[in-house]
Amino acid sequence: MTTSIAYGKTGLEISLPDAADTTIVEPRHTPGAPDQRGIVRDALRAPIATAPLAECAKATDRVGIIFSDITRPTPYHILIPALLEELSHVPDERITFFNATGTHRPNTEEELATILGADIVNRFRIVQNDCDDEAAHRVVGTTRDGNEVALLSEFLDCDIKILTGFIEPHFFAGMSGGGKAIMPGLATLETIQRNHRPAHMDHPEVRWGITEGNPLWEQVREAALLAEPSLLLNVALNRDKEITAVFAGDFLAAHRAGCDYVRAHAMAPVEREFDIVITSNSGYPLDLNMYQAVKGMSAASQVVRQDGHIIVAADCWDGVPDHGQYGKLLSSARTLEQLLETIRSPGFVAQDMWQAQIHALICRKATVHFYSRNLTTEQIRNGFMEPTDDIGATVQRLIGGGAARRICVLPQGPMTIPYIGGSGAAPATC
Repeated sequence: MTTSIAYGKTGLEISLPDAADTTIVEPRHTPGAPDQRGIVRDALRAPIATAPLAECAKATDRVGIIFSDITRPTPYHILIPALLEELSHVPDERITFFNATGTHRPNTEEELATILGADIVNRFRIVQNDCDDEAAHRVVGTTRDGNEVALLSEFLDCDIKILTGFIEPHFFAGMSGGGKAIMPGLATLETIQRNHRPAHMDHPEVRWGITEGNPLWEQVREAALLAEPSLLLNVALNRDKEITAVFAGDFLAAHRAGCDYVRAHAMAPVEREFDIVITSNSGYPLDLNMYQAVKGMSAASQVVRQDGHIIVAADCWDGVPDHGQYGKLLSSARTLEQLLETIRSPGFVAQDMWQAQIHALICRKATVHFYSRNLTTEQIRNGFMEPTDDIGATVQRLIGGGAARRICVLPQGPMTIPYIGGSGAAPATC
């Protein structure tokens, strides 16, 4: 059989043996709203558990709008015009856009124009979070479990604080959107590292789809509340990146409603584990580097058998990447066990250690085969993975060796999260 998976901007066609027992798991297709901008406008004018934005924001207010970086496909060409329509009485110079980069690199001018549109970039002031610049942040409080939260001061000084983004299952935060715009989005490296600490990553409830009872997500929520957000504007997207639903309003109530909706549409039960799971990282822009591709690997890991095989395809036009410590942590370790021992050592702290930890846990469970036209064999092997330049041939070889028969394909990668549970009920959450 021939099928295609999301890869870069073009997609990737793969041929699988007809004799294989193949299951394709992809998002339950929900058509995009006919009037994409209209559904956002309507949500802003009838928000969940709060007054409309146009009534809350005064012309003299300083308005801060948080937006996602280039690693997220949030449709800002729709969201921003609708937001600005409700803020038409506020002068441009009173509105600032904040790029929630977290520990990621700053976005280039070209990338900012891609995210927001050249007109918005030229018209408004844009501030990108630099997690290493402690002087640009200030402490707003301490969470119940002891994380001192330092956030971007200029955003905290705004009178109206708007959080935007889209909601999807997240491999350790449970669900994206919501408070992640603030923390890790606008936090210092130390605050993020304490939230992403090894004990959290090892916790059984720190996984896809889980919010309540997930200590990492609960800390994100608590940190975001310390910033006193005024409005949440989150959307759900289908496989074509079209808006299917909008959740605007009170930070907690709107995100809860969005999470319930997304769980029902983006998590799929399967009856048992597979020998091989083929996944993508949802294509451009999500598959920009190996770091981000860990999400696709993690989605596959949910349903691959112990000592099975994961095959992931990611364009990786941004490399491993070069910034941060993720690649260095992988390449400096001789074995997966040594890598995990280093990360779990008391007092050890390194940027991106959480991603390296999850990466190592996946590779310890299954052999990972990595397809990318932009990574070298050395880069892939440094990540304890096997390079492949032909996914179909790799599958044929594995089946021919008698080690694999049941195959699962995730064409859209982490846009759909499979889980073992034939009843059809999603994992228990909030």
